[in-house]
Amino acid sequence: MLVAVLSVKGSPGVTTFSVALAARWPAPTRALLVEADPSGGDVGTRFSLKSAPGLVSLAVAARRNDDRALVWQHTQALPGGLPVVAAPPDADRARAALSALADPATGVGILRTAASAPESVVIVDCGRIDAGSPAMSIVRSADAMILLTRAHADDLAHLARRLPAIGRWTAHPAMVLVGDGYSTAEVARELGVLPLGRVPNDPHGAAVLCGRPGPVRWGRSGPAHSALGQVAHKIAEMLISEHASPPALSQRLPATSQPMQVLRAVPGVPASPVSENGLRPAPAPLPPNHENTSRGGQAS
Repeated sequence: MLVAVLSVKGSPGVTTFSVALAARWPAPTRALLVEADPSGGDVGTRFSLKSAPGLVSLAVAARRNDDRALVWQHTQALPGGLPVVAAPPDADRARAALSALADPATGVGILRTAASAPESVVIVDCGRIDAGSPAMSIVRSADAMILLTRAHADDLAHLARRLPAIGRWTAHPAMVLVGDGYSTAEVARELGVLPLGRVPNDPHGAAVLCGRPGPVRWGRSGPAHSALGQVAHKIAEMLISEHASPPALSQRLPATSQPMQVLRAVPGVPASPVSENGLRPAPAPLPPNHENTSRGGQAS
């Protein structure tokens, strides 16, 4: 399975969640993390990895080799043993490598080949993305897409205008809330989309996943023992279930049928109409003094 993780506004912790999702993917599936953030990678710096192998060496090798094991040959291991293809921190080099991997016949094909191997999943951290991103070809070829967003009024208003286009990026998109803000029920009411889950406030677990130095160790306080890791594990189980038996609403629909094809639709909440330009109307303004019903915070 090929899973793309991304955001379309701000920095809601895509890399941290991607590490947690890959680290907590249920056994016996072998998980691999690939950094494909056009703005540059963070994992290498966080965990003091070597500059190679990584995304750049993979992009070069993919031009002349379609071996199923090629991606795995360009990985390094994180402290918990998770293999990762790390992107360079420099944005220009990262974008150049991603542009080389954008060809469906080479780079994207290499990722899809690795993801289609038995008992394998490739989690791709695509960072903040838009239609012109060099990582878009990876998103469009993914078996599932996880969109991370904060649950604040400005983020939701921005997202509502982009849902029709985002929903057409892949056949199986899902939305996950990050941190505090409006409740899941409120977000569902405003957007007509039920979030798959919410990433909780877990500074301790996030610090471990970010490679920050401290008195804790990955093995004793890593993803398996953190609130963040537990949520990631549950979301992984949902993705596996949906991938094995996708419901009718997860199938690709015409743009005029539903603004976003999601893994979970909201019972009883009709989809907002889509205008001729492909955009759905902005949601009604949220109450300015509405009491915050969520207890979480951002996992940075």
